[in-house]
Amino acid sequence: MFEVTTPAPGDARTAPLRRLTWLLDDAIRLPLGIRMGLDALIGLVPGLGDVIGGAAALYGLSVAWSLGAPPIVLTRMAVNAGIDALVGTIPLLGDLWDIGFASHRRNLAILEQWLASPHHAERTSKWVLIGMMAGLVLTLVGAMVSAIWMVVWLVREVAGRV
Repeated sequence: MFEVTTPAPGDARTAPLRRLTWLLDDAIRLPLGIRMGLDALIGLVPGLGDVIGGAAALYGLSVAWSLGAPPIVLTRMAVNAGIDALVGTIPLLGDLWDIGFASHRRNLAILEQWLASPHHAERTSKWVLIGMMAGLVLTLVGAMVSAIWMVVWLVREVAGRV
């Protein structure tokens, strides 16, 4: 049914972070090659998953900081953690999101890409960050427009019944 995997090799400076990332995002292989970790399972307990996921994200950021990662790399990692935390607050959907988004794995990849090729990773990070911020702005505008539309619709429905 499912199989416990092992952590992938990588930069020695990130070994403890890689083990934690594996445990939270990749430890279990499900059918169809889908991977998940304890983050999604712990997330089923309201509040606990958010605290543990947030603490792990902060640990990842502290490792990146201690290795001298530039602000753009730290920002990308923080944005991933923020998106994960935001969507993670939605019951059940947030847990499914954890399986698909795997923010800890993404952040480890950003950090290890920077360690392997600092200048290339910084240039790439700037464009990815600009795209992510544009997407976030569009999402927030869409959410605001949807919320206003729903309020207007609700007011019309209630006013029409009175």
